[in-house]
Amino acid sequence: MDKFPDVLCGWSWEENKLFELALAVVDEQHPDRWEVVAAMVGGEKTAEDVHKHYVILLEDLQFIESGKLDHKLAETQSCIQLDCTQSVCWTDDDN
Repeated sequence: MDKFPDVLCGWSWEENKLFELALAVVDEQHPDRWEVVAAMVGGEKTAEDVHKHYVILLEDLQFIESGKLDHKLAETQSCIQLDCTQSVCWTDDDN
């Protein structure tokens, strides 16, 4: 897991796992949700960083659920470099 794909744009595997955990335990209605999530991730991410990461996650989920994700792409290319301003879609093999 040391070499997590560069498409995460500065988010380590550990930070992503902490981010997922924080989203699961911090209530969506909490007035300081993004500050609390940022603190749980470990201090290097700001509230703005985690909120942007969340928005990208939602965009990725919408893309996947839309049926537009080409699963054959993962079979032909082992790594895809993307612009960090764009959302990222993972395959089942990326877990």
